[in-house]
Parts: sequence; C-alpha cells; structure tokens
Amino acid sequence: MKIQYLEIVTSDVDATCETYALLHNVVFGERDPFLGGARTAKLTHGGMLGVRGPLRDTEMPIVRHYILVEDIQEAVDAAAKSGAEVAVPPMPLPGHGTCAIVIQHGVESGFWQL
Repeated sequence: MKIQYLEIVTSDVDATCETYALLHNVVFGERDPFLGGARTAKLTHGGMLGVRGPLRDTEMPIVRHYILVEDIQEAVDAAAKSGAEVAVPPMPLPGHGTCAIVIQHGVESGFWQL
C-alpha cells in the first residue's frame, strides 16, 4: 500500500505549512486550484502532502490519506460493498489523476489513481 496524497485541512494553512516544512524538510509551493487550493510539497517516495483550508463552512479540520490504486472505480465499489459511504465518487483532478473519498465508521479515506 502506498499513500499517494496526504491531505491536511486546517484553518491556518500558512502556519501548518511552516510547521511541516521545519519538521520534515519539505518545500511547499503556491496554492493549486485543482486540489482545492492546497499548497503542496513533493515527498521523497513520489507522493504529495497538501495543506488547504476548508472548502465549506461545515468542513472540519482533518488529515485524510489517499491510497494509490490501479482501478479507482473498483476500489470505490469494494469499499461500498463492505459498507462504506461514498462521499466523493471518482473525480478527475487535471494534472494529478483521479481521487475519491469513502467514509466507513466515521473514518474518511481516499483513493488516488494516476
């Protein structure tokens, strides 16, 4: 299993980026509109770390992992079959791949297909 994208939703994007940059020696770029305005940093294993603000008033701070999969629809279908709620069906992100989010027993997980 490989984490392709680690997403942090926070009310203070810049402070969070500063902390992660100092702790983990990563460099964050400018906001990416295709990733909800997240500032991203490349990770040594090829994945990315993204830090963004909430996209709606009801979105709470969260850390969400996106697991790299070969067939995102197959992964979403398997999660749904096991009882997960499909919160975000497969959605293309120009220049990045396709992502989806499922929620099972209150835990949000993502899938990512390149």
